[in-house]
Amino acid sequence: MSGRPVKHSLTLKGHRTSVSLEDVFWREFRRIAREKGMTINALASEIDVTRDPEVGLASSIRVYVLQEALSARDAGSF
Repeated sequence: MSGRPVKHSLTLKGHRTSVSLEDVFWREFRRIAREKGMTINALASEIDVTRDPEVGLASSIRVYVLQEALSARDAGSF
């Protein structure tokens, strides 16, 4: 497993953007989106509108994925 970020294109509000995340974050991000019945574009859009403008989208996605994993662990489903 590579720790190097992998760049993928996302569409947020009709505009294309590139986000670089490590494979493990992409996998978990996709899994979370599936569990929520969302596309990764829709979930990224949700994160984008709620993030601090001083914090990049990739960092915000990583923190979101980590928070979801910690919530699952605390709920006993991790």
